Amino acid sequence: MKKIGLIVAFALLAGISCWATTESLHLLLPSWPKFFCWVVTIAFFIIASYGSKLIMDSLNMNIYLEKRKTRMVLGILLLLVFWLCFSMPTNTHTFFYRAAINDVVLLDVAKTKSYLQDLADNSSVNNRIKANIEKVESEVKALQIALENEIDNKANAGFGDRAKEHLRGLAHALGVAEIPTLSGSGNTPAKRKALKEQYSQIIHSLLENRIEKIKVQGMDNRVSYYQPEAKRLVEELKKAEVALAEEKAKGNVNQKLISNVDALLVRSYTTVNNYSDLINISDEDKEVYKSGVTRTHRMLSVVEVWKDIFNGKFTGREVVLWILLSVLVDIAAFVFFSLATARDDE
Repeated sequence: MKKIGLIVAFALLAGISCWATTESLHLLLPSWPKFFCWVVTIAFFIIASYGSKLIMDSLNMNIYLEKRKTRMVLGILLLLVFWLCFSMPTNTHTFFYRAAINDVVLLDVAKTKSYLQDLADNSSVNNRIKANIEKVESEVKALQIALENEIDNKANAGFGDRAKEHLRGLAHALGVAEIPTLSGSGNTPAKRKALKEQYSQIIHSLLENRIEKIKVQGMDNRVSYYQPEAKRLVEELKKAEVALAEEKAKGNVNQKLISNVDALLVRSYTTVNNYSDLINISDEDKEVYKSGVTRTHRMLSVVEVWKDIFNGKFTGREVVLWILLSVLVDIAAFVFFSLATARDDE
């Protein structure tokens, strides 16, 4: 009866471990039949369990055992290959995936949507245009003040070289060949005021033309392609965001929905990458979108998830808890296996 209880306990814990490994394998290799994943997983777990039994038997000095050291080495090798390199990483992957995937997808959608919204609104392009306009306006204002001060300079009556130099600077800033020298010496306050008003009108008119040119030249000629596409993707991502939030609130992991959202994100990544020069995007994110592999898709791969764990990308997501849970489930199963298969004289 005791043996049956030990076997049942082993079967329950092994079932949890094999389920987790099968889920991880199927996420990584969706083309594999799930039945095949189960067969491979169960076979590997039994081998790992046998390896743990070899180690425990080798450490038990109360029984006679031939080739004790050989059994110990073989047991360690079996555990290293079939447990440490296979069962434990995949189990941790499944536990972590189910706990974190909804958050990861939602963050992926939110960040990608913000970049696409930037593209749809032409925010970066408009900001560049605005910055260029402000730069020209500031430069023109400073030169105009300098010109007017020179006109008002009683110590330098007339329209001399310094005033002409300011006009050349204004012409350059306004993008014209030259600004004509107006007649009038400006010897009286009234004449100086009239001269300044004339130049102010000319400068204002030229500045308006310059601003219009900056707007036209600053607008990317690809806008008719990327803006409608960005707007469509933003709307689709908004709908996906709502659906994902509902599933998360229910505590569900809807793999079909996640796969559909991932396909949408792939399209979105392509658009962001193609027009990254028009988006205010960090260098790190630029590389992510250039790769074409979404943050969501990386979660499907046990290898990529462990890379990200080692690189500290999942800090604060209780990764240690899922590693510990995976280890404890397997160790408990191994102990029950060793006890269930122990000889009656042990």
